[in-house]
Amino acid sequence: MTAAGLLARIRFYVREFTGEAAYDRHLAHLRAHDPGAAVPTRREFERARTDAREADPREGFRCC
Repeated sequence: MTAAGLLARIRFYVREFTGEAAYDRHLAHLRAHDPGAAVPTRREFERARTDAREADPREGFRCC
């Protein structure tokens, strides 16, 4: 494996682990299923994702 290939794999796993890739998957889903839908900014997406996570009783209470 080349150094570039190794870096690409590391980048992939870091993005998946941190949740950064979720926005890219969301955009791909929007474009595939509803091309005319308004595309949220990353900030809007992250806010909606955080709000949904905090509203879910299975996640438990988060104070900070």
